Formats: sequence, C-alpha cells, structure tokens
Amino acid sequence: MRTGILSAALAFLCWGLFPLYFHALNEVPPTQILVHRVVWSLLFLMIVLTVRRQWAWVRPLMGQPRVIGSFAISSLLLSGNWLLYIWAVNNGHVIESSLGYFINPLVNVMLGYVVLKERLRRGQWAAIALAACGVAWLAWDAGRMPWIALLLAASFGLYGLMRKTAALGALEGLSFETMLLFPFAAGYVAWLSMNGENSFINTASDSTRWLLVAAGPITAIPLLLFAAGARKIPLSVLGLLQYIGPTIQFALGIFLFHEAFTSGKLIGFLMIWSALALYAAEGLWKRSN
Repeated sequence: MRTGILSAALAFLCWGLFPLYFHALNEVPPTQILVHRVVWSLLFLMIVLTVRRQWAWVRPLMGQPRVIGSFAISSLLLSGNWLLYIWAVNNGHVIESSLGYFINPLVNVMLGYVVLKERLRRGQWAAIALAACGVAWLAWDAGRMPWIALLLAASFGLYGLMRKTAALGALEGLSFETMLLFPFAAGYVAWLSMNGENSFINTASDSTRWLLVAAGPITAIPLLLFAAGARKIPLSVLGLLQYIGPTIQFALGIFLFHEAFTSGKLIGFLMIWSALALYAAEGLWKRSN
C-alpha cells in the first residue's frame, strides 16, 4: 500500500511539471512530439528489459489474442491522451488541461462503480453531482463544453482502469503498449524524413534534439510509476493522489504562462474543487469510522 501510494504520487508530480517540458518543445508539431515519445520510450524500455533480463513474458503473450486486444485498446487511449494534452499545452490551454485532471478522480470513481461494481456512498454521489454542475457552469460561461478537459479525463480514466486490470505487470505492460504503437510511429518518422519535415533533423537547436530524445525516460518513468501504483491501491486512493498533477498544472497556467482566468471560470473551478473536497472529506470520515 505504501509503495503504491509513493509510486503514484511521484508519477503525478512528474505529470504536473509536464507543461514545462512541452512548452520547451513549442517549435515541434504535437504529432511529431507524440511519435518521438513512442520511439524513444521503446528504446529506453528495451534497455531496461535487457538489463533486468525480463523478456520471458513475450512468447506466452503471442498466444493470447484477447490480452493483445486489450493492450491495443489501452495503447490507443494512451496515445490519444498524449496527443490531445501536447496540443492543449502548446496552444494555450494549460488551465483547461488541468481541469481535465481535476475531474479525472471523479471519473475514476464512476468507472469503479460502472465497471468494477464498487459501491458508492451518498457523499460520493453528491461530489459527482457537484462536479457535474461545475462543468455545466463552465460550459455555459464559455459558450461551449470544455471538451479538452472532458476528453482528457475520460481517456486517462479508461486507461487507468485498463492498467489496473491488465494481465501484465507495469514494465511489461507499458513495453507492450509501446511496441504496438512503434510501427506506426516509426513509419510516420520515416515519412517525415523522406519529405524533409522531420523536426529532429531540421531543427537548428541541439537542445530540441536532446529534449526529443529525453522523451523516452520522461514518458516511461512516470507511466511505470503510475502503472505500478494503480495495481496496488484502490481507485479511490488513486483519485485522491491525482490532485497533485492538476494543481501544479493550474499554477503553471496562471503564474507562468499567464493564461486568462475570468471570474466565470473561477466559479466553475470552485464548484469542482468543492466537489473534490467533499469527496476527500467523505472518504477520510468513512475511514476514521
């Protein structure tokens, strides 16, 4: 339990700082950042697997099409979440992205109820209802649904659920997801190179190249920590820890990137924060009794 909490908390700390990394790669298109994340992550993971001599899981996996199919779905959820988040950060939507990860803990609660048949208490239902009101207010205030936030919350919530119930461990599962994505990523990099559009080759900045190479460990390490933590702790505890990441992202959006934050947005965020506070307080009260 303690190891799971520490692993998940470190993962969310890393993810909270991700806007700094992606902002430093602002000159690179989001799709190229995504494929480089896949390519360099696989290289990093293969080194880790080789050092640990942890390849025995590959052969038995080839005879389990249902497991392969489930990891194909989780890899698509992961890559979709990555692409949307990268685009959002580099297009001035850090605050709305943070909203998605504020909502995500309550999405985890609902997924636990719908899929894992976990029972919800009245306080949890009240928190979900209050958060829904907050999202509705933000939609009314902005004249549109906060689609970035909702899609980020849904995709990562589903990914977390699949990793919690996955047949492989944290390292093996992430490695296999990355292997499934690699042919598409490598093909796209090759196509970019043949057409003279590969930012890794074309950029005049060596720091940009190193940042793209660093996408391997920067991507893989938090995901490994998250996957390891998700398998050891309940979804409810995982939801509480997820406040770390969006809080850091929100602060970066306000104080570093100077994104607009109107009084209307503040009201919506206050409703969602109140929902999260209610959810956390209800959980603490339940455990103390």
